[in-house]
Amino acid sequence: MASPLILINFKSYREGAGNNAGQIGSAAELVMQESGVTIGVAPQFTELHPFCKHYEIPVYAQHIDPVEGAFTGRVPAFTVRAAGCTGALINHSERRLSIADIEATVAAAKFHHLESVVCTNNVAVSAAAASFAPTYIAVEPPELIGSGISVAKADPEIIKGTVDAVHRVNPDVKVLCGAGIQSGECVKTALSLGADGVLLASSVVKAKDPEAVLRDLVSLI
Repeated sequence: MASPLILINFKSYREGAGNNAGQIGSAAELVMQESGVTIGVAPQFTELHPFCKHYEIPVYAQHIDPVEGAFTGRVPAFTVRAAGCTGALINHSERRLSIADIEATVAAAKFHHLESVVCTNNVAVSAAAASFAPTYIAVEPPELIGSGISVAKADPEIIKGTVDAVHRVNPDVKVLCGAGIQSGECVKTALSLGADGVLLASSVVKAKDPEAVLRDLVSLI
């Protein structure tokens, strides 16, 4: 059985930059080695190459663009792959795309051998995105993001409903859940509802002791 994925999004938090980012990377690597649970990170863009070079953990970009050539201020998929990344987040609630752009971006990720984590906000959008055959669908109710209220407790039905809907469309697509995930109990509940892992941010990135939080997250797997 494949390991669940715990994916940490550093967003643009100051706590996820510079030396702080390195501390989170080291903690993720250590806990992953000790537990056998896959812990991935989505650091800020300036940290992508250093993370890929210095840590034995999966590294994901926070966004990619399905372009190359005369495009300024974009993040072409091939550059992320060249940096050594495993994959990329697509359509995060803080970086929304149109359905056509999601399709094109998932295709670009596949072309450049990157895993794709398509973020969605409900069951219907999850099912639609699953038709593009990304690696993961990550469902996150927007109202719970950063709230400290776990989706696993507040809205377990959206997890089960998304898993069922996604697998009806494409059984090969894995499902993550996010929004308010903060403990091993949250992860355990998500997995029991059929999810393949979790996507989270502030509960690790803003923690005084990220290693302790990560140990708790994997403790009940």
